[in-house]
Amino acid sequence: MSEEMELPERESMEFDVVIVGAGPAGLSAAIRLKQVNPDLTVVVLEKGAEVGAHILSGAVVDPIGIDRLLPDWREDADHPFKTEVTDDHFLLLGPAGSVRLPNFAMPPLMNNHGNYIVSLGNVCRWLATKAEELGVEIYPGFAATEVLYNDEGAVIGVATGDMGIERSGEPGPNYTRGMALLGKYTLISEGVRGSLAKQLIAKFRLDEGREPQKFGIGLKELWQVRPENHKPGLVQHSFGWPLGMKTGGGSFLYHLEDNLVAVGFVVHLNYKNPYLFPFEEFQRFKTHPAIRGTFEGGKRLSYGARAITEGGYQSVPKLSFPGGALIGCSAGFVNVPRIKGSHNAVLSGILAAEKLADAIAAGRANDEPIEIEQGWRDSAIGSDLKKVRNVKPLWSKFGTAVGVALGGLDMWTNTLFGGSIFGTLKHGKTDAQSLEPAARHSRIDYPKPDGVLTFDRLSSVFLSNTNHEEDQPIHLQLKNPELQKTSELDVYAGPSTRYCPAGVYEWVEKDGRQVFVINAQNCVHCKTCDIKDPNQNINWVPPQGGEGPVYPNM
Repeated sequence: MSEEMELPERESMEFDVVIVGAGPAGLSAAIRLKQVNPDLTVVVLEKGAEVGAHILSGAVVDPIGIDRLLPDWREDADHPFKTEVTDDHFLLLGPAGSVRLPNFAMPPLMNNHGNYIVSLGNVCRWLATKAEELGVEIYPGFAATEVLYNDEGAVIGVATGDMGIERSGEPGPNYTRGMALLGKYTLISEGVRGSLAKQLIAKFRLDEGREPQKFGIGLKELWQVRPENHKPGLVQHSFGWPLGMKTGGGSFLYHLEDNLVAVGFVVHLNYKNPYLFPFEEFQRFKTHPAIRGTFEGGKRLSYGARAITEGGYQSVPKLSFPGGALIGCSAGFVNVPRIKGSHNAVLSGILAAEKLADAIAAGRANDEPIEIEQGWRDSAIGSDLKKVRNVKPLWSKFGTAVGVALGGLDMWTNTLFGGSIFGTLKHGKTDAQSLEPAARHSRIDYPKPDGVLTFDRLSSVFLSNTNHEEDQPIHLQLKNPELQKTSELDVYAGPSTRYCPAGVYEWVEKDGRQVFVINAQNCVHCKTCDIKDPNQNINWVPPQGGEGPVYPNM
């Protein structure tokens, strides 16, 4: 947008607490605030077209958070926790066979009995109804794009993005100025690698003294399978093939109600080989003899992808800043070996809400709620994450075979003796720094999809219901276009064309030269490019509110 153009003044609304993101953390915080003090005014902004539209997770949920937030939830006939876990399988996959690991050898915290297989999107839709019943205002379709500060540098709220900006950057005929939402405190619960959280972490140096955050890319499909292949309540995790022993990752199969099976594959984003193709590894995984039988005669219903925080205990940034705090996956509360984070997201929302309600009752506003930062490590969240803090670094350092065994041993010692022989290990490099030049690696030959069990990316993106208005500024911003050619392509062989699960990036030949093409309309908002680009040259920012995927039952 040209600097000379004078923009209309933003309209503003004032609240006690402004919450960015209608995920488990944001909605739990909103509910708890109103439970503590019904007179508080609370607003939740959600960039998806509806609550749950951008929510994607496995998901097996530990109900500890929901039990604390809504103790009587089991009496609600409309609750989404329909399928309790009845069977727990852990498999080590080889190229042609598998070995089931005995359950008695697994640390107790890996036991899923008492947990529920759910659509996390539907859990959020249900939580939203609970929040609205209490008087919380929820605005879906509005992306928070700017943090607002007072003269002292404290956060006083956020602004939603302007609508109707054309590809040129100029306001179009349907231009509408964004709105300022002001609050005594602001909670950031955008999920993994949120654009505002990233700014706040940098501005207030919230990651100072912490290990680098680590990530994985999670890909998921929802299938309707034949009744004879359906085992309600079965939870199955695996690791090993098709990934090599030096590349971290694994899979899940969760059998829900109504002959539905959620299948997913996670690749740790600290992989070294730029030729690795996470989407193709996922498709190849489904062809394994121990896996493919589940899907014979079935139908794929949905597809999506999402980055996952994996740094854990030692990578959680400082939560509080002047005027607010980070909660949920914006802070990075995923328990990696359990592949669970929603229970900690809910608990973090409750913790933050209780501290902010006390602060507001004491007449405070826009100061730093340091008690949120001071409280989490001694809470159930800290206890959960501390026991598994070394699993990820051990896996990364020693590979799958040795690293997983050492991680299991470490979880046992933490469970039995309350400590670790390893202390607290470091993660080292960021995921972007982990990628190595293409000259050190060989290309990987992936089979073509059969359209029955395995598929291509574009047909998969179609199932995610992703949509972006084409005549708007591209929300995937290149900081230095030339660097993309001289480094991303010439040194690393164009890994963006492979790590993106939606086919957003292409290198095409035009007039005898390679041109980087960004198909932004395909973007499923997974944030992998923002994380894995070796030069940190791609910056993901929100598109117009309401755009992106619309995940049903994911």
